Amino acid sequence: MELLLILAGVGVAHLLAVISPGPSLLVVARAAISTSRSAAIWTALGIGVGSVIWVLAALFGLHLLFAVAPWVYTGMKVAGAAFLFYLAFQLWRHAKVPMHFDASVTVLAVPSWKSFCRGLLVQLSNPKVVVFMGSILITLLPPQPSSGLIAALLLVVFLNEFVWFSCVACAFSIPRFRQGYLRFKSIIDRVTGTCLGGLGLRLIVSR
Repeated sequence: MELLLILAGVGVAHLLAVISPGPSLLVVARAAISTSRSAAIWTALGIGVGSVIWVLAALFGLHLLFAVAPWVYTGMKVAGAAFLFYLAFQLWRHAKVPMHFDASVTVLAVPSWKSFCRGLLVQLSNPKVVVFMGSILITLLPPQPSSGLIAALLLVVFLNEFVWFSCVACAFSIPRFRQGYLRFKSIIDRVTGTCLGGLGLRLIVSR
């Protein structure tokens, strides 16, 4: 019973963080609108795997390394912000490039691995995740968690990320959203790019 309460506490705290707007939401939403539901779900899968990697890093004390060697944390933040800036630049650069969908398929062919890697890199671009998870784990987990508890925790974190962003993918893959994107592509891409760039800047200046 106690282990279930621990998992529930971690799961709820993590889910609240997951559903808050951020670069992952923007990337999944755009993938669903501009490409396909399948591509967006592969992106969601990458995000889920990235979260598991951060949780493992937190369990192995990476957040403590950040506290002892702040320059490591700063370097990872700069690298993550640079990736978000790159995404923002690409969106602005191609904002005016029109998209043409196959009338019989209505999706653009995008390799699954590319969509997966995009989600994975977006999630790994923010080292604040490991600090957040580290604080939760220190607060809620016992000092020496069992391997079963760790496995269950990783599953909860993965499902939170994957299920939520898969729901986002399904919602934004509705044809009406896609048609609206085509009509206002340049504006939407520039707004999305600006938001990603702003998140990258916030990542650098925040503590």
